[in-house]
Amino acid sequence: MKKFFRLLALLVILTLVTIPFYGCSTQSELTQIRLNEVTRSVFYAPLYVAINQGFFEEEGIELIVTTGEGADKVMTAVLAGQADIGFCGPEASVYVFNEGRDDYAVNFAQLTKRDGSFLVAREPDPNFTWDKVRGSTIIGGRKGGVPEMTLEYVLKNKGIMPGKDVEVLTNIQFALMAGAFTGGTGDYVTLFEPVASTLEKNGSGYVVASIGQESGEIPYTVFSAKKSYMEKNKELIQKFTNAIYKGQLWVANHSPEEIAQAIKKSFPDADEGILISVAKRYKEIDAWAQTPHFTEESFNRLQDVMELAGELEKRADYSKLVTNEFADKAVETVKL
Repeated sequence: MKKFFRLLALLVILTLVTIPFYGCSTQSELTQIRLNEVTRSVFYAPLYVAINQGFFEEEGIELIVTTGEGADKVMTAVLAGQADIGFCGPEASVYVFNEGRDDYAVNFAQLTKRDGSFLVAREPDPNFTWDKVRGSTIIGGRKGGVPEMTLEYVLKNKGIMPGKDVEVLTNIQFALMAGAFTGGTGDYVTLFEPVASTLEKNGSGYVVASIGQESGEIPYTVFSAKKSYMEKNKELIQKFTNAIYKGQLWVANHSPEEIAQAIKKSFPDADEGILISVAKRYKEIDAWAQTPHFTEESFNRLQDVMELAGELEKRADYSKLVTNEFADKAVETVKL
């Protein structure tokens, strides 16, 4: 009997030791990456597809996502070491580089290729023309951010001068723009999805124009990391880029209904019908980059937009701020 109890005790001890060890070994196969995203939007569907379809896990990555609510906040987190990778407009990296910082952020993968915001009015206007904004007030976003600069770019190309023909408000935080509009501020507001469609559903606002369709292609949102982090973690950056490209391929080959279903987990409070219509809207304006490759032509166009907005004192060097090493290898090797 004593031998029996000794054997039973030994089995219990082995079980207690074995179970945690097995769990730890599985978890240890994944390497954590802290990603700070500029905002949560269907505009970034390929990222959420990559997360929810398990593409990061396939690459051995456990992705920890936080939302910065603004490119300036994302870049601050990256530079402070609070995030490994930032996801925002590449203008933030240009500002940092031009400040003379040694360990600046380098852009390594592009996700979207045009502005993803929409001009929202207080009333439906199926016959909208840009001349109708003359004499009005538009909530445009943070001064110096890509959304606000792209809006100015579109207005000026239409012969409408901000500050003279139209007032563009730049003193309202990104996350508070929809609330300010529904609270009575401004005649128009630029909003991302699904916020714009949610206002439409509630009768609080109506999409009248796509900023991205009017502005043409620019590298709107990209992934970046500090130069030092990238140099020390090349294999990890490659795996991250592989996962992003898998997400891009998946989105390109699936319907808005399938995309909505795949990203639903990232938008638990969103109506599925809205997710479908938004995915369809972004497909129609060709918002998503087909690959992570970041071209010099698009980088130069971004700096044109920044110059026109009066936010760029000197142009930054593409070869220093952009690398396609990881994007090109992903395109060459990744298959779905």
